[in-house]
Amino acid sequence: MKDSSRQIETTDNGRLTTDGLVEVVKESSDELNPSVVTTAFIERAPRSRSAGDYVALAVATCGVGYLPVAPGTWGSLVGVGLYLAANAASGAIYHEIAGRGWEQPPIAALHTTVILLLLIGLTIAGIWAATRTEAVVARKDPGIVVIDEVVGQLITFAFVSSLAGPFTIIVGFILFRLFDIWKPYPIRRLESLESGLGIMADDVLAGFYAATLLSLITSIQLISIQFIR
Repeated sequence: MKDSSRQIETTDNGRLTTDGLVEVVKESSDELNPSVVTTAFIERAPRSRSAGDYVALAVATCGVGYLPVAPGTWGSLVGVGLYLAANAASGAIYHEIAGRGWEQPPIAALHTTVILLLLIGLTIAGIWAATRTEAVVARKDPGIVVIDEVVGQLITFAFVSSLAGPFTIIVGFILFRLFDIWKPYPIRRLESLESGLGIMADDVLAGFYAATLLSLITSIQLISIQFIR
């Protein structure tokens, strides 16, 4: 529920409220979705940045958020890289278990476990980092935040085989970018959620949309190969 008693004051620094909030512009890391003016209010940015602020910026930008061209696409490429790294890690763990003579878990289950643990950790960290970054830069959904694209891209590959080839990787990348930019119902509505939760939620759902379609495509591909044989 909105506070109807909130008083708004226009100053040289923008439209400020009496409770220390500032009206902001909603940005976008999607090159086809331009920045728009919103009536959202976030906490006013502190005058000096703390160590925690710099950690939040590092997590939120993933090293590519400040790139001048298509930071969202670069964030998705980071997600692809993390997926390939998770594949390598699950394979290394599997071979280490086999080398010690322990009972070997199914490689598919081990792969999925590694991906899910990575997703949970990145999502929690992303919500915190995106929320704090909003306050630091005084922007709603700032374009430099790409941790949401990283998580969404990882979700796209969460249900495919660890043996997926270049075709599957490329198709998954394209599908996520399409859903992230297009934002079919109800993805765009999720952007209205508060702070970092809203930043992350729309890309998470875009990732599930892309994952569903990618799983369908790979299933059709596998069935077609069986029929050809």
